[in-house]
Amino acid sequence: MGVNNILNISSYKFVPVPDAAELRPLLLERCLARDLKGTILLAEEGINLFLAGPAEAVRGFVAELQTDPRFSDIHPKESWSDTVPFKKMLVKVKGEIIRMNHPTIRPAEGRAPAVTPATAKRWLDQGFDDNGRPVVVLDTRNDYEVDEGTFKGAIDWRLTKFTEFPDALRAHKEELQDKTIISFCTGGIRCEKAGPYMEREGFRQIYQLDGGILKYFEECGGAHYDGECFVFDQRVGVDPALRETDTMQCFQCLSPLSESEQADERYEPGKSCPYCFQTRAEQMASRIESREAAIREVSTPLPGSTAYDNFRPLTIPLGQDGRTIKEALSAIFPHSAEEDWTAVFQNKHLLGHNKSPVDPEQIVRSGERYFRRLPSLIEPDVNPDIRLLHEDEAIIVINKPAPLPVHPSGRYNLNTLQSLLQKVYYPQKPRPAHRLDANTTGIVIFSRTRHFAKFLQPQFERGEVEKTYLARVLGNPAETHFFCDVPIGASPVEAGGRTVDPVQGMPSRTEFRVREHLADGTTLLEAMPQTGRTNQIRVHLWHMGMPIFGDPLYQPDQQLSSRQTLSVEDPPLCLHAWKLAFHHPLTHQRIAFETSLPSWAELK
Repeated sequence: MGVNNILNISSYKFVPVPDAAELRPLLLERCLARDLKGTILLAEEGINLFLAGPAEAVRGFVAELQTDPRFSDIHPKESWSDTVPFKKMLVKVKGEIIRMNHPTIRPAEGRAPAVTPATAKRWLDQGFDDNGRPVVVLDTRNDYEVDEGTFKGAIDWRLTKFTEFPDALRAHKEELQDKTIISFCTGGIRCEKAGPYMEREGFRQIYQLDGGILKYFEECGGAHYDGECFVFDQRVGVDPALRETDTMQCFQCLSPLSESEQADERYEPGKSCPYCFQTRAEQMASRIESREAAIREVSTPLPGSTAYDNFRPLTIPLGQDGRTIKEALSAIFPHSAEEDWTAVFQNKHLLGHNKSPVDPEQIVRSGERYFRRLPSLIEPDVNPDIRLLHEDEAIIVINKPAPLPVHPSGRYNLNTLQSLLQKVYYPQKPRPAHRLDANTTGIVIFSRTRHFAKFLQPQFERGEVEKTYLARVLGNPAETHFFCDVPIGASPVEAGGRTVDPVQGMPSRTEFRVREHLADGTTLLEAMPQTGRTNQIRVHLWHMGMPIFGDPLYQPDQQLSSRQTLSVEDPPLCLHAWKLAFHHPLTHQRIAFETSLPSWAELK
């Protein structure tokens, strides 16, 4: 198309539209039939539209719209461009066509007095109205619109959104009482609500600029005006002759950008500009701050602190095929007493796939799925002080507090790190690439999608991840550098943990280095597990007669307690996942993370 062959229109009308939802598809069909682009907003309070296309098509749509008696007096403002400034055609139903959050302000029932552009110019020329009262102009637009241009001497309250206008008005009420006020915006729609609101607040000498800045430009040019007028399309700015300017908009922070600002190296279309540019470190810090705030929100209160019915899934493994379900469960959970399962069946708390009770003598097949119902469950409190070290499109790196289970198990389901992260990152379902005990603090890596998990988790399984832990132990090892390679049992013992099993245990190896012998008889160690067995570091140190300080399960003198998880009030388990290095699942580059030292590891 030739230069300035595209007609751009904008218009609005406050009129009751109770059938907005039914009207939407009709208007969309009409626009699409004419190949128009832009946005139409419908609400019970009226209509607001911005459209662009060939003149015949645009005016044909307007003529058809005017056949509805409610819109018969709509006469859009027109301007021209050489391209269509919109990418698509949208018709939306909203609560308000211009949001103010004051539903009692209904412009269709009455508006504030309007002043024509010519009268406004005459008043500004002389500095007072026809009654001799001083005249001020009040900009009701957002700050980034004002920054592109406004009337000379206009009142600017640096609004970031129109819903802030009522509070700003009340804060400056006294200084405006004795003046004639002309409120203005781009096309007049915001003043349709600002004016009645000001009247309700007791102002009497108020006027709204009829047709806004655009109509003023059309009739009076640029008199008393500095700069351009921001418009909400890809033209961004028009001058007093209503011609498109070279101003662009940063679609990240919405700031208008001059030619020189567009040439700034910090300007990247769609991403940043000189006003919102951040270094990678600043971007990461900002993302982390936002995520941590979201975590605090979903964990206050803890979701498991309110009683609920939890249905815990149970899948029958291959080795239990053909056994009764009671036999299978006793074999799968050897640390659970037989009478516990008897009670589960008696209370009808074991359910099949259709959530119906299961007979304890029912024969099971491998792969079958059952559910254990835990009624009116209230989970123990945990420490939700979760800190993020890093986040990108593939992974989440967490500095985990304690006590906090990584994933659902035992008494914990909602009060777990995985459950909280899935609430924050929804619809993604972050999954842990490895595990830490509930009592252990430090680095945990989560994959953000199943795709990245397939690359990351095998690194842990193959022993390719470098892991360094800090442990404070009872006793003083004779050597400063030593190993432990005793096998660890594959199945939990009665207390729920793992122990050394020289006959049938799995190969296990941990490297240890002494960092400091402490005056209280404890020793600070670095522990580098070279295999990934459950409770490996704790078991190896316990086996060597140096249990970890604060361990609730592995006690001195080779004793095992029945307690697995500490409470929030208990002193900490002095075991911390300090450093971790692996290949990033997206870049495949080696990447390493390190946390700050916990208080019990800070050497004096």
